[in-house]
Amino acid sequence: MNNIQSIRGMKDILPDETPIWQWLENIIRKATHRYGYQEIRLPILEPVALFQRAVGEATDIVSKEMYNFYDKSGEHITLRPEGTSGCVRAVIEQNMCYQTTQRLWYQGPMFRYERPQKGRLRQFTQLGVETFGMPDADIDAELIFMAYDIFKQLGITKHIRLEINSLGTLDERKKHREQLIKYFSDNLDQLDNDSLNRLEKNPLRILDSKNPDMQELLNNAPRLLDHLGEESQRHFKNLCYLLDKSGIEYIINPRLVRGLDYYTRTVFEWITDELGSQGTICGGGRYDGLVELFGNKSIPASGFAIGIERLLLLLETLNLNKNINNSPDIVITYEESSKNIDALLLANEIRKGNQQIKILNDFSGVKLKRQHARALKMGCKLIITLNKEDIRIWNIKTNQTTTTSVETINQDIKHHFL
Repeated sequence: MNNIQSIRGMKDILPDETPIWQWLENIIRKATHRYGYQEIRLPILEPVALFQRAVGEATDIVSKEMYNFYDKSGEHITLRPEGTSGCVRAVIEQNMCYQTTQRLWYQGPMFRYERPQKGRLRQFTQLGVETFGMPDADIDAELIFMAYDIFKQLGITKHIRLEINSLGTLDERKKHREQLIKYFSDNLDQLDNDSLNRLEKNPLRILDSKNPDMQELLNNAPRLLDHLGEESQRHFKNLCYLLDKSGIEYIINPRLVRGLDYYTRTVFEWITDELGSQGTICGGGRYDGLVELFGNKSIPASGFAIGIERLLLLLETLNLNKNINNSPDIVITYEESSKNIDALLLANEIRKGNQQIKILNDFSGVKLKRQHARALKMGCKLIITLNKEDIRIWNIKTNQTTTTSVETINQDIKHHFL
């Protein structure tokens, strides 16, 4: 019988990896809390129609990458490929924007059928931050401030750059689309196959091509920034002003687009050069009009998403994950196997008096010398040993051993952790 293995592109997160995940998730929770954002927890399964309408049937996500199937009732459903559409669905369905604004965040698995590679999995984890009911550039700037604060906490701001652009309104983009189609149609011989496929369906995505043979052609393509209306220009200038006042450096990239159809006006990406082609760490912007696709009224909205695996890959590449570990603070060992019950009760007593200390009992049954070797390999701070006649605390850092008792052990442990 063949061994059962995980599905391609679906990765186990092993115990020696989870501490850095928890550390990163804690930084995210604190950042969203400081900015007054509330957590929303969304279903993994959604109707296929949700993404067909929101993301666009011409996008690669809908046409090629979604995990779709019919359930037992015949409903056409999918594993969510991104989070914004589901968040918008929840906001409308629960009437969350009635006479109020919303600042929301979520984190969880997304699914896309892509060729797995480093930094890109078929099941991947994404942080999503979404806002509703705020139309101006100030909330766009706040989102960028929050992302920057997260990156600052991680110590990676020197290794990333912020690129921004404006995609204008739907009407402005429609006029620009016509210009792009004409421009690229006049230069068909210079387009690669992917660009030819996008020409009629989504010509704006051609601007995002990384094909080196097309860069001169793309640099000379009509720029949407040059055709923005007065209101879109004002919005973009206000965003630039707020970023300037905050001291956050940025690059205006006229070719910056997002892969989803629902973006309008502000778009931004945080990019690194440390990960090769997988360089986008965070992407976001404004999607005014998306709510209107599902409801009776228009509600301005904006947000961003961060790929957690890619962010962790950057931390690993920069060697910034070495001090995050899952080591116990204390390992309790015993000289004789009959002491295992005493060791269990002693650990329970220590936990009562030291709520923040992580304690591990060695119930392996091996000899004491091997128990100590295992404890040292774990990287603990103290080893407590129940000997035949006494209890001893071994401070690994100072290499000093002291005798203690059940009655005084909590006080003695606190002394070691001062």
